Amino acid sequence: MAVSANLFANFLDQAASGNINWASDSIKMALLTSSASPNLATWVHYSDLTNEVAAGGGYSTGGVALGTKTHTVTAANSWGTSRANTTSQNVGDIVKPASSNGYIYECVVAGTTGSSLPTYPTQQGNTVTDGTVTWSCIGESITQWSSAAAQWTSATISAQYGVIYDAQSGTGTTEPLICLINFGSTVTSTSGNFTVTPATNGWFWLAPQ
Repeated sequence: MAVSANLFANFLDQAASGNINWASDSIKMALLTSSASPNLATWVHYSDLTNEVAAGGGYSTGGVALGTKTHTVTAANSWGTSRANTTSQNVGDIVKPASSNGYIYECVVAGTTGSSLPTYPTQQGNTVTDGTVTWSCIGESITQWSSAAAQWTSATISAQYGVIYDAQSGTGTTEPLICLINFGSTVTSTSGNFTVTPATNGWFWLAPQ
């Protein structure tokens, strides 16, 4: 199973209420074992987490702070990756047309692009087939949240999930959850580095409706 990232349902409400400031707050990643059953709809705060990796072996309860945080807004015409003919694409890849039309597109079905340009939709959520690839229109701009990798050094850790949350308050019942990273299966380090690296497009991204 591939690594996936999903926002907790209450993230936007918490951010709009001023409870999350990505730039200035202490943003952390905690690790959970495969015994956890994350619920994106009902988990709201750090205190809702279950089966966090036990303290010891290089891991401290609450996880580690994310460093070098970035928050980037990019207009479609300025997106750096253009669609190309007969090119392999993976789910999650984001491109603009070679002749930019003011919109960007996410690969939702992996495959290889065709030998000529498709007719791109300009309504968010509409899709187009391109060779064996399917693109979905995601909008006129994209906002990405990223940081340096989360790392535990000289650690003996087994975990399946990373949870990004705002630890600014220091009280678990008021520390809002942001994003769940599912590694797909248990990942283990033995007296080595346990590293979780953001994807090319950041930990998560949003496009305006």
